[in-house]
Amino acid sequence: MKDIFERIKQNPGPLGQFADYGEGYFIFPRLEGPIGPRMKFQGKEVIFWSANDYLGLCNHPEVLEADAKAAAEYGMFYPMGARAMSGETDNHLKLEKELASFVMKDSAYLLNFGYQGMVSIIDALVTRHDVIVYDADSHACIIDGVRLHMGTSFTYRHNDIASLEKNLERATKVAEQNGGGILVITEGVFGMRGQQGKLKEIADLKKKFSFRLLVDDAHGFGTLGKTGAGAGEEQGCQDDIDVYFSTFAKSMAGFGAFVAGNKEVVRYLKFNLRSQIFAKSLTMPMVVGGLKRLELLRTRPEIKAKLWENVNKLQSGLKNLGYNLGETNTCVTPVFIQGSPVEATLLVKDLRENYGIFTSVVVYPVIPKGNILLRLIPTASHTDAEINETLEAFAALKDKLTSGFYKEQEAKLLAEQGLEFQPL
Repeated sequence: MKDIFERIKQNPGPLGQFADYGEGYFIFPRLEGPIGPRMKFQGKEVIFWSANDYLGLCNHPEVLEADAKAAAEYGMFYPMGARAMSGETDNHLKLEKELASFVMKDSAYLLNFGYQGMVSIIDALVTRHDVIVYDADSHACIIDGVRLHMGTSFTYRHNDIASLEKNLERATKVAEQNGGGILVITEGVFGMRGQQGKLKEIADLKKKFSFRLLVDDAHGFGTLGKTGAGAGEEQGCQDDIDVYFSTFAKSMAGFGAFVAGNKEVVRYLKFNLRSQIFAKSLTMPMVVGGLKRLELLRTRPEIKAKLWENVNKLQSGLKNLGYNLGETNTCVTPVFIQGSPVEATLLVKDLRENYGIFTSVVVYPVIPKGNILLRLIPTASHTDAEINETLEAFAALKDKLTSGFYKEQEAKLLAEQGLEFQPL
């Protein structure tokens, strides 16, 4: 019999093999100072493009005041206990009511965290008789939720409606045989590529197939749609989303999440979500602070307008420099480059050390092999000067990429330090 720890030593994982080389800098980097367009990284000021603080609410004075007052009045842990036992308050119910109204649904329910919330929603909505059909590029929380499903599941090619239709045909046969139903899952905005999910086209398939639609709109909530209600509002199909989910970790600049839909479904989830039934209630500072954040989303449209002004400046500037931004039609700004994981680290280090630009870097297994993704997240807080400085850095970067500078540096680094990584 094998010792499971021996396997861990021999195979630390696709990213784990880079731990000694990259931990603390490329992986698990440590930034300092208030969250904003400029932060400190290893003692140096950098222009920070990696916070999902789309609307710049992290350090908004009204948000800070609301959080501080709630913490002073209730403490950091009130209410103690799970919602079902002793954690229900009028403020929880008030925030749920206002969130439901904002996303144009009958009812809403608060969740402690987005990731575990989505996993638990999927687990609660389906039985072993039901079939799940989901986008192949779905976030890990969706994939892990599907893993809990004891029935059949199918993936369709990313944002490919023809592929979805074929899989719905397969799912229909299985569901009819099992006496179950079909749940389709997609995202309002895909957080790596920046593409909106094709919600309208998916909803139109309800005319041909019988299914329910669950949408994870973490990056769309607060950024898309006339009022900020998300990708469904943007595409004119919010009513066709049966179960709407979003996290507070993006536009709401906090932690927690919510799920919304018709009263019957939300009530069912309230009484059956294991991640909530067996977990402590969302703390009062986040609930009261959430009310203030939602108020700003509703009443300050100029914040979202400024966000999109910055998005358009940054994305048009990068495109003019010849960078490939894929098919993004949201605030998420992906820069796609060909290269190895080691090249990615050298490129990112150059950006941080010599140009003072901090971006997130993504390699396989999050994206296909041989690709590097630099993901920039514009916010309403970024200034024209910071955008221009970033574009100047990317102009210099373009020349180095064209000349093969980072490929040469990779060969030199591996030879000098005796590093060797397994092919991914």
